[in-house]
Amino acid sequence: MVWLEQQVIHSSPLDCRPKLWKRYVDDILEVIQKGSVDKLTQHLNQVDPTNSIKFTHETEQDNQIPFLDTLIVKKPDGSIKLLVYRKKTHTNQYLNFQSHHPLQHKLGVIRTLLLDRMNKVVTEEGDKEAEKQTVQTALQKCGYPQWAFDKVESAIKQKQKQVKPANKKDDANMNKGLVVIPCVQGLSEKAQRIFKKHNIATAMKPMTTLRNILVHPKNKRERDKITDCVSEIPCQGCEATYVGETGRAFGTRKQEHVKSV
Repeated sequence: MVWLEQQVIHSSPLDCRPKLWKRYVDDILEVIQKGSVDKLTQHLNQVDPTNSIKFTHETEQDNQIPFLDTLIVKKPDGSIKLLVYRKKTHTNQYLNFQSHHPLQHKLGVIRTLLLDRMNKVVTEEGDKEAEKQTVQTALQKCGYPQWAFDKVESAIKQKQKQVKPANKKDDANMNKGLVVIPCVQGLSEKAQRIFKKHNIATAMKPMTTLRNILVHPKNKRERDKITDCVSEIPCQGCEATYVGETGRAFGTRKQEHVKSV
Protein backbone atom coordinates (compact mmCIF):
# COMPACT_ATOMS: atom_id res chain seq x y z
CA MET A 1 0.00 0.00 0.00
CA VAL A 2 2.90 2.37 0.73
CA TRP A 3 4.36 1.70 -2.72
CA LEU A 4 0.99 2.36 -4.32
CA GLU A 5 0.62 5.64 -2.42
CA GLN A 6 4.03 6.83 -3.60
CA GLN A 7 3.20 5.97 -7.19
CA VAL A 8 -0.18 7.71 -6.97
CA ILE A 9 1.15 10.95 -5.54
CA HIS A 10 4.15 11.22 -7.88
CA SER A 11 2.33 10.20 -11.06
CA SER A 12 -0.97 12.04 -10.56
CA PRO A 13 -1.63 14.98 -12.94
CA LEU A 14 -0.90 18.41 -11.52
CA ASP A 15 -4.53 19.54 -11.74
CA CYS A 16 -5.69 16.72 -9.45
CA ARG A 17 -2.61 16.07 -7.30
CA PRO A 18 -3.62 15.80 -3.61
CA LYS A 19 -2.58 18.67 -1.34
CA LEU A 20 -3.16 16.47 1.70
CA TRP A 21 -3.10 12.66 1.91
CA LYS A 22 -3.70 10.93 5.25
CA ARG A 23 -4.41 7.19 5.41
CA TYR A 24 -5.38 4.86 8.26
CA VAL A 25 -5.61 1.21 7.12
CA ASP A 26 -7.99 1.56 4.15
CA ASP A 27 -9.55 4.97 4.89
CA ILE A 28 -7.94 7.99 3.24
CA LEU A 29 -8.54 11.68 3.89
CA GLU A 30 -7.36 13.92 1.08
CA VAL A 31 -7.61 17.55 0.01
CA ILE A 32 -7.62 18.19 -3.73
CA GLN A 33 -8.71 20.85 -6.17
CA LYS A 34 -12.47 21.25 -6.47
CA GLY A 35 -13.99 19.35 -9.39
CA SER A 36 -11.09 16.91 -9.83
CA VAL A 37 -12.36 14.09 -7.61
CA ASP A 38 -13.53 11.84 -10.46
CA LYS A 39 -10.28 12.35 -12.39
CA LEU A 40 -8.16 11.43 -9.37
CA THR A 41 -10.29 8.36 -8.61
CA GLN A 42 -9.90 7.18 -12.18
CA HIS A 43 -6.13 7.67 -11.93
CA LEU A 44 -5.99 5.75 -8.63
CA ASN A 45 -7.71 2.74 -10.15
CA GLN A 46 -5.15 2.57 -12.99
CA VAL A 47 -1.97 2.55 -10.90
CA ASP A 48 -2.21 -0.95 -9.38
CA PRO A 49 -0.74 -3.39 -11.96
CA THR A 50 -2.68 -6.32 -10.49
CA ASN A 51 -5.98 -4.41 -10.73
CA SER A 52 -6.96 -5.87 -7.34
CA ILE A 53 -7.13 -2.60 -5.37
CA LYS A 54 -10.08 -0.35 -6.16
CA PHE A 55 -10.78 3.11 -4.77
CA THR A 56 -14.11 4.82 -4.17
CA HIS A 57 -14.66 8.37 -3.02
CA GLU A 58 -17.02 10.36 -0.86
CA THR A 59 -17.17 14.14 -1.08
CA GLU A 60 -18.08 16.61 1.65
CA GLN A 61 -21.75 17.47 2.13
CA ASP A 62 -22.84 20.73 3.76
CA ASN A 63 -19.18 21.48 4.58
CA GLN A 64 -18.90 18.19 6.49
CA ILE A 65 -17.12 14.93 5.83
CA PRO A 66 -16.60 11.88 8.11
CA PHE A 67 -13.22 10.24 8.65
CA LEU A 68 -13.04 7.24 10.98
CA ASP A 69 -14.91 8.21 14.18
CA THR A 70 -14.64 11.96 13.57
CA LEU A 71 -16.83 14.38 11.66
CA ILE A 72 -14.79 17.20 10.12
CA VAL A 73 -16.81 20.41 9.87
CA LYS A 74 -15.61 23.48 7.96
CA LYS A 75 -16.63 26.71 9.68
CA PRO A 76 -17.61 29.92 7.83
CA ASP A 77 -14.21 31.50 8.57
CA GLY A 78 -12.41 28.61 6.85
CA SER A 79 -11.22 26.88 10.02
CA ILE A 80 -12.36 23.38 10.98
CA LYS A 81 -13.75 21.72 14.06
CA LEU A 82 -14.18 18.07 14.98
CA LEU A 83 -17.26 16.23 16.22
CA VAL A 84 -17.99 12.59 17.03
CA TYR A 85 -19.30 10.80 13.93
CA ARG A 86 -22.15 8.30 14.11
CA LYS A 87 -23.55 6.46 11.14
CA LYS A 88 -27.22 6.79 10.24
CA THR A 89 -27.70 3.16 11.24
CA HIS A 90 -26.32 3.79 14.74
CA THR A 91 -28.82 2.55 17.37
CA ASN A 92 -27.31 3.80 20.67
CA GLN A 93 -27.48 0.27 22.06
CA TYR A 94 -24.80 -0.21 24.71
CA LEU A 95 -24.17 -2.65 27.56
CA ASN A 96 -27.29 -2.59 29.73
CA PHE A 97 -26.65 -1.56 33.32
CA GLN A 98 -28.82 -4.41 34.64
CA SER A 99 -26.84 -7.07 32.77
CA HIS A 100 -24.73 -9.57 34.71
CA HIS A 101 -21.37 -7.87 34.12
CA PRO A 102 -18.80 -6.45 36.54
CA LEU A 103 -19.41 -2.86 37.58
CA GLN A 104 -16.03 -1.89 36.13
CA HIS A 105 -17.23 -2.89 32.65
CA LYS A 106 -20.29 -0.65 32.93
CA LEU A 107 -18.32 2.28 34.29
CA GLY A 108 -15.83 1.69 31.49
CA VAL A 109 -18.59 2.31 28.94
CA ILE A 110 -19.20 5.75 30.46
CA ARG A 111 -15.50 6.53 30.71
CA THR A 112 -14.80 5.53 27.10
CA LEU A 113 -17.77 7.29 25.47
CA LEU A 114 -18.30 10.26 27.72
CA LEU A 115 -14.80 11.26 28.73
CA ASP A 116 -12.11 9.63 26.60
CA ARG A 117 -13.73 9.93 23.16
CA MET A 118 -15.47 13.22 23.88
CA ASN A 119 -12.33 14.92 25.19
CA LYS A 120 -10.02 13.52 22.52
CA VAL A 121 -12.24 14.06 19.47
CA VAL A 122 -14.47 17.09 20.05
CA THR A 123 -12.54 20.36 19.79
CA GLU A 124 -14.95 23.06 21.04
CA GLU A 125 -16.42 23.36 24.52
CA GLY A 126 -19.98 23.98 23.34
CA ASP A 127 -19.90 20.84 21.22
CA LYS A 128 -18.44 18.86 24.13
CA GLU A 129 -21.45 19.74 26.28
CA ALA A 130 -23.83 18.69 23.47
CA GLU A 131 -21.94 15.40 23.04
CA LYS A 132 -22.09 14.83 26.79
CA GLN A 133 -25.87 15.25 26.79
CA THR A 134 -26.21 12.90 23.81
CA VAL A 135 -24.22 10.14 25.51
CA GLN A 136 -25.96 10.56 28.85
CA THR A 137 -29.39 10.37 27.22
CA ALA A 138 -28.43 7.21 25.33
CA LEU A 139 -26.94 5.51 28.39
CA GLN A 140 -29.84 6.49 30.64
CA LYS A 141 -32.13 4.61 28.24
CA CYS A 142 -29.86 1.60 28.87
CA GLY A 143 -30.47 1.92 32.63
CA TYR A 144 -27.39 3.88 33.71
CA PRO A 145 -28.10 5.90 36.91
CA GLN A 146 -26.78 9.38 37.59
CA TRP A 147 -24.47 8.18 40.37
CA ALA A 148 -22.54 6.13 37.83
CA PHE A 149 -21.76 9.25 35.76
CA ASP A 150 -20.74 11.14 38.90
CA LYS A 151 -18.51 8.27 40.02
CA VAL A 152 -16.63 8.15 36.72
CA GLU A 153 -16.13 11.92 36.54
CA SER A 154 -14.92 11.99 40.14
CA ALA A 155 -12.43 9.19 39.48
CA ILE A 156 -11.06 10.98 36.41
CA LYS A 157 -10.60 14.26 38.29
CA GLN A 158 -8.90 12.48 41.19
CA LYS A 159 -6.53 10.69 38.83
CA GLN A 160 -5.58 13.97 37.14
CA LYS A 161 -4.67 15.52 40.50
CA GLN A 162 -2.37 12.68 41.51
CA VAL A 163 1.29 13.50 40.88
CA LYS A 164 3.63 10.52 40.91
CA PRO A 165 7.34 11.06 41.62
CA ALA A 166 9.51 10.45 38.59
CA ASN A 167 11.84 7.44 38.40
CA LYS A 168 10.75 6.09 41.79
CA LYS A 169 9.16 2.71 42.36
CA ASP A 170 7.47 1.59 45.51
CA ASP A 171 8.04 -2.17 45.59
CA ALA A 172 5.48 -2.59 48.38
CA ASN A 173 2.68 -1.13 46.24
CA MET A 174 3.58 -2.80 42.96
CA ASN A 175 1.15 -5.39 41.63
CA LYS A 176 2.45 -8.91 42.08
CA GLY A 177 0.42 -10.30 39.20
CA LEU A 178 -2.97 -10.48 37.55
CA VAL A 179 -5.69 -13.08 37.97
CA VAL A 180 -8.88 -13.42 35.95
CA ILE A 181 -11.91 -14.54 37.95
CA PRO A 182 -15.45 -15.34 36.81
CA CYS A 183 -18.10 -12.70 37.40
CA VAL A 184 -20.42 -13.91 40.15
CA GLN A 185 -22.37 -11.07 41.71
CA GLY A 186 -21.72 -10.73 45.43
CA LEU A 187 -18.83 -13.21 45.41
CA SER A 188 -16.37 -11.83 42.86
CA GLU A 189 -16.27 -8.45 44.61
CA LYS A 190 -15.25 -10.11 47.90
CA ALA A 191 -12.54 -12.10 46.17
CA GLN A 192 -11.30 -8.95 44.48
CA ARG A 193 -10.90 -7.18 47.83
CA ILE A 194 -8.92 -10.13 49.21
CA PHE A 195 -6.56 -10.13 46.23
CA LYS A 196 -6.14 -6.36 46.53
CA LYS A 197 -4.83 -6.72 50.10
CA HIS A 198 -1.98 -8.78 48.66
CA ASN A 199 -1.34 -6.31 45.78
CA ILE A 200 -2.72 -8.74 43.19
CA ALA A 201 -4.68 -7.14 40.38
CA THR A 202 -7.90 -8.81 39.26
CA ALA A 203 -10.00 -8.80 36.13
CA MET A 204 -13.53 -10.18 35.94
CA LYS A 205 -14.86 -12.11 32.98
CA PRO A 206 -18.51 -12.99 32.34
CA MET A 207 -18.60 -16.78 32.05
CA THR A 208 -22.21 -17.45 31.01
CA THR A 209 -23.65 -15.12 28.38
CA LEU A 210 -26.67 -15.22 26.10
CA ARG A 211 -24.31 -15.63 23.16
CA ASN A 212 -22.73 -18.73 24.69
CA ILE A 213 -26.15 -20.21 25.47
CA LEU A 214 -28.10 -19.37 22.30
CA VAL A 215 -25.60 -18.85 19.49
CA HIS A 216 -23.84 -21.83 17.98
CA PRO A 217 -22.43 -20.79 14.59
CA LYS A 218 -20.99 -24.23 13.89
CA ASN A 219 -21.95 -27.67 15.07
CA LYS A 220 -19.04 -29.40 16.77
CA ARG A 221 -17.75 -32.35 14.81
CA GLU A 222 -17.39 -35.69 16.52
CA ARG A 223 -13.77 -36.58 17.24
CA ASP A 224 -13.89 -39.77 15.16
CA LYS A 225 -15.09 -37.78 12.11
CA ILE A 226 -12.25 -35.23 12.16
CA THR A 227 -10.03 -35.45 9.07
CA ASP A 228 -6.54 -34.10 8.26
CA CYS A 229 -5.34 -34.35 11.84
CA VAL A 230 -2.39 -35.38 13.99
CA SER A 231 -3.09 -37.90 16.75
CA GLU A 232 -1.14 -39.06 19.80
CA ILE A 233 -1.73 -42.50 21.32
CA PRO A 234 -0.07 -43.26 24.69
CA CYS A 235 1.22 -46.71 25.58
CA GLN A 236 -0.53 -48.31 28.56
CA GLY A 237 2.60 -50.22 29.57
CA CYS A 238 5.22 -47.44 29.47
CA GLU A 239 5.64 -43.72 28.93
CA ALA A 240 6.10 -44.01 25.17
CA THR A 241 3.59 -42.45 22.78
CA TYR A 242 2.78 -42.92 19.13
CA VAL A 243 2.25 -39.78 17.02
CA GLY A 244 0.66 -40.22 13.63
CA GLU A 245 -0.82 -38.11 10.85
CA THR A 246 -3.76 -39.01 8.66
CA GLY A 247 -5.85 -37.33 6.01
CA ARG A 248 -8.73 -39.74 6.56
CA ALA A 249 -11.24 -39.72 9.39
CA PHE A 250 -9.59 -40.21 12.77
CA GLY A 251 -12.10 -42.95 13.68
CA THR A 252 -11.03 -45.00 10.66
CA ARG A 253 -7.35 -44.77 11.54
CA LYS A 254 -8.10 -45.56 15.20
CA GLN A 255 -9.91 -48.77 14.25
CA GLU A 256 -6.87 -49.84 12.22
CA HIS A 257 -4.68 -49.40 15.32
CA VAL A 258 -7.15 -51.42 17.39
CA LYS A 259 -7.14 -54.29 14.86
CA SER A 260 -3.32 -54.31 14.68
CA VAL A 261 -3.01 -54.95 18.44
